[in-house]
Amino acid sequence: IVTSKMSAPFLDPLVYQHYMTLPQGDRVQAEYIWIGGSGSDLRCKTKTLEGEVKSLDDLPVWNYDGSSTGQAPGKDSEVYLKPVAYYPDPFRRGNNVLVLCETCLPDGKLTPIPTNTRRACAEIMEKAAAHKPWFGIEQEFTLYNKDGQTILGWPKDGFPGPQGPYYCSVGTENAFGRRVVEAHYRACLYAGI
Repeated sequence: IVTSKMSAPFLDPLVYQHYMTLPQGDRVQAEYIWIGGSGSDLRCKTKTLEGEVKSLDDLPVWNYDGSSTGQAPGKDSEVYLKPVAYYPDPFRRGNNVLVLCETCLPDGKLTPIPTNTRRACAEIMEKAAAHKPWFGIEQEFTLYNKDGQTILGWPKDGFPGPQGPYYCSVGTENAFGRRVVEAHYRACLYAGI
């Protein structure tokens, strides 16, 4: 079942697929997602819910050990996850959901922890809602070969030519990892984000 071709063992894809197709009844897997202590690392954990999520009210506040994510000291490490948005889960599908969360103190008021900048941004955006601000988000990828060192499409221990033929490119000689990008794009469309 488990193979060790890479540095960490992984489950055979056929075995994984077998278990992922098992029915889950009315239960829902809610993947709580938040930004970790560095501000650039994503964290997540899964909560089982007894029924379909129809509103944010169906998603309880949850907690985690913030000392393990660089967001709390070890002597007082509890941090709360407050759901702020949810989307259909493109990985598990069905009624399962991805839940975006704020990180908060367990103080009864759900005060944002210092690394939680979302709440302040949301308050500013609400004040500016009449102005209809626009944001342009550009999704860029850096994909690596299994060695974890060589960028996909680059020569081992070297560099490709100038970016000219690669920028907004087509063709297998220029656009590496296109299937990963397309799968990510489709997953975002499925989730409604």
